[in-house]
Amino acid sequence: MALMITDECINCDVCEPECPNGAIYQGEEIYEIDPDKCTECVGHFDEPQCQQVCPVDCIPLDPSHSESKDQLMTKFLKLTGKA
Repeated sequence: MALMITDECINCDVCEPECPNGAIYQGEEIYEIDPDKCTECVGHFDEPQCQQVCPVDCIPLDPSHSESKDQLMTKFLKLTGKA
């Protein structure tokens, strides 16, 4: 699954630079995650880096973008040009 940022986000700016895929961006009110770029850090790290640094724990899995680890790896390979 891709991740999402809930409205509990406090716009602290720590998640955006941690995303190796550039999936996190400033939305109109809070930061948002582009599900087409989010791989939950599969291929880069063992755990999603944005979740690791978020001080308010507002980055859960996005139930509307269900993906297996294999699908996330395929997305990683495409995003990095290794496919």
